[in-house]
Amino acid sequence: MIQLKSILNCIDNSGAALVECALVIGQKRAARVGDRIVVVVKEHRSAGASGMTGMSSANKVRRGDIRHAVVVRTKYPMQRRDGSQVKFDDNACVLLNKAGDPVGSRINGVVGSELKRKKWSKILSMAPMNV
Repeated sequence: MIQLKSILNCIDNSGAALVECALVIGQKRAARVGDRIVVVVKEHRSAGASGMTGMSSANKVRRGDIRHAVVVRTKYPMQRRDGSQVKFDDNACVLLNKAGDPVGSRINGVVGSELKRKKWSKILSMAPMNV
């Protein structure tokens, strides 16, 4: 359950490390997996910390940028239609551009399979695994 001021990990290679939820788009309740939100980049992933040198110009976002994002993992347990229940270790999202496509070209980590019902197939295809 992602709501105002929730901190999320950004799991794509757009350059953002931590983002803060500013708005849940299209509903008054909290956001779940597959919902679109507006985020503010709080912490930038520096090139020196991740071991990549000379990649600072390839970062697509900066600290303070306001972007749209899709929630791909939540700590709050979700009940699925088949009766199973799933929850993840952290809250995570993937940043989007104005057209609704992912900003990054890779996704690091698993994503929830609820994205399939919400028509986020591009994110599912970029992810290494969906649960």
